[in-house]
Amino acid sequence: MEITERFFLQDGQWNVIHLPYKPNGFGVFILGDRTHFVDDQSSFWIQHYGRNQLLSTIRREGYTLFQSNLFGKNWGSETAVTYAKQLIHVVLKKEILNEKIHLIAEGMGGLIALELMESIPEKLRSVAMFNPCLDLQTYISQEKENKFFYKHLVKELSNAYNIDEKELDGATFKTLSDYESLHPVRIWQRMTNTPYSYQQHSRKYEDQRKNTASPIELTFHLADNPYRVNQSVVKFFKAHEKNL
Repeated sequence: MEITERFFLQDGQWNVIHLPYKPNGFGVFILGDRTHFVDDQSSFWIQHYGRNQLLSTIRREGYTLFQSNLFGKNWGSETAVTYAKQLIHVVLKKEILNEKIHLIAEGMGGLIALELMESIPEKLRSVAMFNPCLDLQTYISQEKENKFFYKHLVKELSNAYNIDEKELDGATFKTLSDYESLHPVRIWQRMTNTPYSYQQHSRKYEDQRKNTASPIELTFHLADNPYRVNQSVVKFFKAHEKNL
């Protein structure tokens, strides 16, 4: 196999570490979207052709990547955030890595990334996002217009946050304005077939940090040149490794 993986079970969740042939000493934590999973033998990022290409590109540059099942459709829940922080601690103890890691957040994984940026800033180096969901309250409000999809979302939120489905209408969730972190962030936003409106997530985040010391880099693409995107992710990571 091209990628050497180490799968392990911790507190009921499967995790995998992708080991490079020539380690560069930096780690990358992958936070997936709603379809993300890790089991005892595989993961969504291993099975999906496009994600596997990105995984392979980053690993060939010497990065140690890791990911977790992270309770499936977690929607940025406190349980998932706590587990993510524990996993970072475990991986940094298992592997010889720089104490500051990079994040890759896809879709719903953006919610976990925002929480980690706020709660453990000293452990993070930079954050690469793909078509992220960043404002859960806004997303829920928008989904209410589509009863079929909203019904599924309510079930997922109920499971993730341990809230009775009948009480979700009165519940409030975080919005982008609740986050103040200024970690380096670059967003690759696909122009078509994305479930999260870029105006309400990527663009809103860009506007929020426009006049700060660390503005958001927002790149739009058509998904017709994955090689260029994959290489730009590596370049972004390397640009934020000068200060160890």
